[in-house]
Amino acid sequence: MILGHRVFAALVFAVAMSTPAMAQDAKTVPQSRAEMQLSFAPLVKQTANAVVNVYAERVVERRSIFAGDPFFEEFFGQRMPNRTEKQSSLGSGVIVGRDGLVVTNNHVVEGANDIKVALADGREYPCKIMLKDDRLDLAVMKIEADGPFDIIPIGDSDAVEVGDLVLAMGNPFGVGQTVTSGIVSALARNQISNGDFGFFIQTDAAINPGNSGGGLINMKGELIGINTAIFSRGGGSNGVGFAIPANLVKVFVASAQGGGGSFIRPFVGATFEPVTSDVADALGLDRARGALVTAVQSGGPAESAGMRPGQVVVAVNGMAVEHPDALGYRLTTVGIGHEARVTVLEDGKPQDIALKLEQAPETAPRDERLIEGRNPFAGAVVANLSPRLADELRMPTSLQGVVVTEVNRGSPAARIGLAPKDIVRSVNGTAIDSSKTLESVVADEASFWRVEIERGGQLIRQFFR
Repeated sequence: MILGHRVFAALVFAVAMSTPAMAQDAKTVPQSRAEMQLSFAPLVKQTANAVVNVYAERVVERRSIFAGDPFFEEFFGQRMPNRTEKQSSLGSGVIVGRDGLVVTNNHVVEGANDIKVALADGREYPCKIMLKDDRLDLAVMKIEADGPFDIIPIGDSDAVEVGDLVLAMGNPFGVGQTVTSGIVSALARNQISNGDFGFFIQTDAAINPGNSGGGLINMKGELIGINTAIFSRGGGSNGVGFAIPANLVKVFVASAQGGGGSFIRPFVGATFEPVTSDVADALGLDRARGALVTAVQSGGPAESAGMRPGQVVVAVNGMAVEHPDALGYRLTTVGIGHEARVTVLEDGKPQDIALKLEQAPETAPRDERLIEGRNPFAGAVVANLSPRLADELRMPTSLQGVVVTEVNRGSPAARIGLAPKDIVRSVNGTAIDSSKTLESVVADEASFWRVEIERGGQLIRQFFR
């Protein structure tokens, strides 16, 4: 006999209808035909009105093909102006606060000028964004209406186990609220998205375009993840979907409620690499796991805690760390201002160190400047690097110097190929140690320019007249 979704439903009933002790401590398989004919319907009714459809509308400017050309802009610019058009996107969200606090994916609302949510009962409300972060792909919105609203409580994603039953709820393909069922297929998945976040819950519950921002629900009716990605060439569900764990969502929501303009990650002051099988053999580890410490910054939290290159981080507060992305996730969920108990291996022996989690410091004032005049850098915005600015730009926090943060379209800097994250090392033989120095050097308006730029760890030398 082949057991399908009715088996899942039976397990839902077995857990929900057991004694309180069994509900907390036991997970059982179906024992009878009656158990196999039960339904997810009570759980769906409990949670459905807290899962919303998100409609985001953005205004996009279509640039004229002659934009940036001085000749055509002077003679034809008024006749062929840039055009604007509206674009709409569909997604999902989950209400987590009775005052109308909604969690969704950042990519659902990115750049939106007008956002509305629709509840399962048909009510529609405008929303405003409170906090968003493209690296975590999370956003928190506030419904602009009086509550109270139905909510889904945020659960403990660390209590999730592979094989647990889950429901995925959202608005796939814009057809309306849809519920799919499945199991947790894997935990701590990384290298899934283009962002720097790498710790996902994997599920075989069908997730399709439009499900983004919807809820992954456990059998207690708790939110254990925000659906965020599918893994298929065709763009449809092939039984491999991913969700951002609820414990990270919880920290992100708390940051939004605290009124922070941005979500700040803890600064460690160390760099880490995955432990390969060769490294594991060299260090005498039983298997390739953990985050290898490759460098420690002077004066940073890691150095103060006693962390040293060559150590391997294997746990944070007793939770296993399988790779560097998992370490970043664990420290982020602990939060800034708290102390994490980090377990490291050195010479094959474990030891615990106390790591204080701090905000990345701005050791040098960024002193942001727009370079002007007749020089190759005209139109570039530059600033002094610090661990905080480097973190904002997604660069190694150990880098120092003067970094390009923005390049104006059509400017001399854009025409020579200057790009954000480029570090200006020298101009005409003068070392550039600050944005003020760079501005002073290029003010000479020389007829010949010799420039050294660091890009992605490589030094590039260029000459301009």
